[in-house]
Amino acid sequence: TGARLGPLLDQAGLKPGVRYVVFHCADTLDGPMDGKGRYYESVDLIDAYHPQTILAYAMNDAALPVAHGAPLRLRVERQLGYKQAKYIMRIEAVADYAHLHQGNGGFWEDRGYEWYAGI
Repeated sequence: TGARLGPLLDQAGLKPGVRYVVFHCADTLDGPMDGKGRYYESVDLIDAYHPQTILAYAMNDAALPVAHGAPLRLRVERQLGYKQAKYIMRIEAVADYAHLHQGNGGFWEDRGYEWYAGI
């Protein structure tokens, strides 16, 4: 269970030029590139506004458990699992993601994965 991301973005009011939504997460993963890594992920506005894209806060009629990404988890049903950010702390709307970490739009993308992981 969750809130559709698109209407939340509408309520927040996106600035002109925004093309991506970035999800900054609480989890950190040690990585071979930099020895540290705060998990983050991004989607374009097409996926952000898709009606199946939600910010999940509950599962099976109960609060979302920590093991599944509590308190808030991104669900982008049109993309592979590594795009489903867990433990979301902050959401940022940006024109591009070149200024974030290695500039590839996500934790795994910075390590060689494709940015668009559509199914």
